[in-house]
Amino acid sequence: MSERGERIEEDGAAGEGFRPADDGDVHRMLDWRNHPQVRGVSLTSHEIGLDEHTAWWAKVRVDPDRRVLIHRHGGVPSGVVTFAGLTSPERSLTWGFYLDVAGLDARGELLPAWLSLERAAIAYAFETLGARTLGGETLTSNQPVLALHRRFGFRVVRQYEREVEGRPHQVVWTEMSRGT
Repeated sequence: MSERGERIEEDGAAGEGFRPADDGDVHRMLDWRNHPQVRGVSLTSHEIGLDEHTAWWAKVRVDPDRRVLIHRHGGVPSGVVTFAGLTSPERSLTWGFYLDVAGLDARGELLPAWLSLERAAIAYAFETLGARTLGGETLTSNQPVLALHRRFGFRVVRQYEREVEGRPHQVVWTEMSRGT
């Protein structure tokens, strides 16, 4: 159980699952988020400075509407999953994620960790957080993520243009509902 009384997903034998992010993760999360491959497919693509990141962390860590989790793969911290909308009466949650691309790639575990994270995040959203729907934004150029979302049952709800770092980009909103 977390300090908020939520069940934290964990498979002790395999060292998989989530734990709440904490102050000790701030630099790790920033390093992962600033990896060029992560920035290249993110809605905020500039390199994030420590001041900007710590300001973000100071807000989200106490926000009852949001949750930031560290995903473990093989017992090693390997990614971040964020959820928002926890206090909405509709229980329509949004989510996002990023991985430790460099570390996972060096260990030859990037794809297995990515699959594990997506599977666990969906289960956590519906089973632990009680989501009715789970959705998120993906750049249309990020075809690998869109393909993975389809594989796990997300459907494209809409496509639209959004400004990213001062330039227009096509974005896809994908979503799934409880029980799909």
